[in-house]
Formats: sequence, structure tokens, C-alpha cells
Amino acid sequence: MVITQERTLAAKVRADFPILNQQINGNPLIYLDNAATSQKPLAVLNSLLNYYQKDNANVHRGAHTLSTRATEAYEGARDKVAQFINARSRQEIVYTRNATEAINLVAYSWGLNFLKEGDEIITSVMEHHSNLVPWRIIAEKTGAIIKYVELDENEGFNLAQFKTLLSEKTKLVTVVHISNTLGCINPVEEITKLAHQFGAKVLIDACQSVPHYPIDVQAIDCDWLVASGHKMCAPTGIGFLYGKEALLESMPPFFGGGEMISEVFLDHFTVGELPHKFEAGTPAIGEAIALGAAVDYLTNLGMDNIHAYEMELTAYLFKQLIEIPQLKIYGPKPDKKGQGRAALASFNVEDIHASDLSTLLDHDGIAIRSGHHCTQPLHRLFNASGSARASLSFYNTHAEIDRFIEALKQTIDFFNSIAD
Repeated sequence: MVITQERTLAAKVRADFPILNQQINGNPLIYLDNAATSQKPLAVLNSLLNYYQKDNANVHRGAHTLSTRATEAYEGARDKVAQFINARSRQEIVYTRNATEAINLVAYSWGLNFLKEGDEIITSVMEHHSNLVPWRIIAEKTGAIIKYVELDENEGFNLAQFKTLLSEKTKLVTVVHISNTLGCINPVEEITKLAHQFGAKVLIDACQSVPHYPIDVQAIDCDWLVASGHKMCAPTGIGFLYGKEALLESMPPFFGGGEMISEVFLDHFTVGELPHKFEAGTPAIGEAIALGAAVDYLTNLGMDNIHAYEMELTAYLFKQLIEIPQLKIYGPKPDKKGQGRAALASFNVEDIHASDLSTLLDHDGIAIRSGHHCTQPLHRLFNASGSARASLSFYNTHAEIDRFIEALKQTIDFFNSIAD
């Protein structure tokens, strides 16, 4: 096996993730559930601890030193996120609890106020429930019509069909950048360009791409983009919405209360400036600061380096998976260099339930996902109740993939022996 420069990345960072240094059922933990949530480096954990130990105070509301320091760190993290995705200004970054809340913010603030009966929303059959359910609710309330992009012959985004769905009635295109089940990388720049030709707005679900790829919202030219912190080495309970500033200005507040106001009277109120008009109430201060620490950590590693190493892992994983009989892998196949899809593989084994696979693998200390991955409509297309999923990150190693493949084969052989 040739050792490349990128291959040293996992060895460089493993010590930063204390959770990985443990045993499960007497075996070293191999964590392959990164599409569900990432692990957190010490830099992120320490930033959270530092806030609660030294700077714990509410933001924006106090003149004392602790509040000032907390506010500086909290707003400083916003600047880091803006720079990380190349937003035009910090006003374009709205803190949310997660990507789900960010999508709902757009749905209720923009969707309810700007969509009307007969308007059309285009999304896809591969979307996470968080990018399906809110728009179904909004469609029922406004009379808008939802149209769905199907899969192409490679089980990816059917761009040709998407073009046929676009019309002057299209007001919104809302699609995932990387499918958490198929692993396909959707052509979001082209999707956005095509949608804008018809005057439609575009929302990108970037939960599975922001932690793994360099993201440039200006190059994509999307109107909104959402992400969850917990998938990018930050804590749970924090995410963000990117939105073009003029568009956010046109949208009314989603929640009412403290922080989002300018002035309050008994008979009316005025809203605050961006981005605060969408951030009612005491925020997740420590989590936002830790999100900034996560952005620093990823930036210092280099998103290009992360992407290159994960492509190498992807190629190595798929080279071995495709050699296993009975295995059905969903989504497009990567090339020999790992390009063409993300670093995850959802699969089923003939006559073996995905939950049974994951349970037995857990006995070997290997953590993978099983279930519908919040993509029930997609699994129905495959006539499957769910699937198993192994998803990689930059702290995973080739040796871990080897052990996973070995254990997977042993598990399949075990179930086959029972069947016989």
C-alpha cells in the first residue's frame, strides 16, 4: 500500500478525539456513523468548557466583563462561519438549533408569506425528511404544488428531468447537496443557475457537504444554505442558516421575544437588525462559540486536505465492498480515486436485515447506522424498509476499513450459516 501525504491526516488528528480511544465489547471502537453525527476534537470540547468555566454570561445584554467576553466570542464565531462558507457578510449568518430549524425558518418566514396557490416547489425524492415535511406543510397551507426530481440511471440526481420540471410557476427549488443515503454529489451550481433563469429561489441542504468539502455560497449563488454543527465537529444544538442579505431583510421574523426586537410597545414592536431578528431568546451561547472552534479546527486542517483524504478512503472502502457477494450498494459508484460520490455507503445484504447487521457489528466494536436514515420515500423506491450505512470522516483509517470489511464478511457468513 503506497503511503500518500493525505494518508497521514488520520494519524495526525486521532489524538484530538478522545472518544475514539476506547473499547466497545472488548474491541477497539471503530466509528463509522459520521453522517449521523461527527465526533468532537479537544479544541471544541475545551472551548465549551472554557466558556462555562470562565465566561458564562448572557450575550448582548450586559456591560460587565463576562458578558462582554461572551458576546465577543459568540459573535466572533459568526464571523468564522461567514468566512468558512464565503458569505458576503456576517449579517447573512443566522444561528439556529440545527439545519431542520433553519429549513423551517425559511419555510414559515418566506414560504408562508411569498408562496401562493398554484406556485410550484421543486425538490427531490432523495431528500431528508427535514427538507420534505416542512414544505409539505407549507404547500397544504398555501396551495403551492410540490414536484419531485427522480433518480437517474446511476441513482443520482436526474438533472435532465429537473430541467423539464422548471417553469415560470417554479418559485422554489430546495435540494440536498449530498444525499445522506445515496452519497451522490448533486450539481448545486448548475441547479441554482437553471432555477434562477426562471426567477426561482434556491435552498441547499449542505449538512453532508459542509464538513467534507470546501463550500463557497457565492460560487453556488444559492439564496439559502443550511447546515448542522454536530455534523462538522461542533456540539449538538447549534446550526446555521445562510441567506442572501436582501432576501433575509424581506422576510418577517420566525419567532418573537427577546433579542429579535428593536423596540417593544404595548400595541406594536419593531424588529432588530440582521441577523438578530431571527434569533429570539437566549441562544446556545457555548455551542455557538464551540461551533467557531470547530470551524477553526477544520480550517487549520484544510478543507482541501480533508476532501482529498476522504476521497482516498472512499475509493479504498468501495474497492472492497463491491467484491462482497449479496451486497446491494445504493447510489453512484466512485471512480478509482474516490471521486463521484461522498465518503459513505448505504447497502443491504440479501435476506439479512440491516438492523441485524449493525447489531452484530456493534459486538465487534464497529458503529454503523441502520434504518431509513430519514429518507423513507427513497427507501420505498428501492422496496427496502431501511439500509445499513457506513460513513467516513478524516479521522478514520484504512486499517479501520479493513477491520469493518472483515467483520462484515464474518457477519454475513454467520447469517448464511444459520439460513443453511
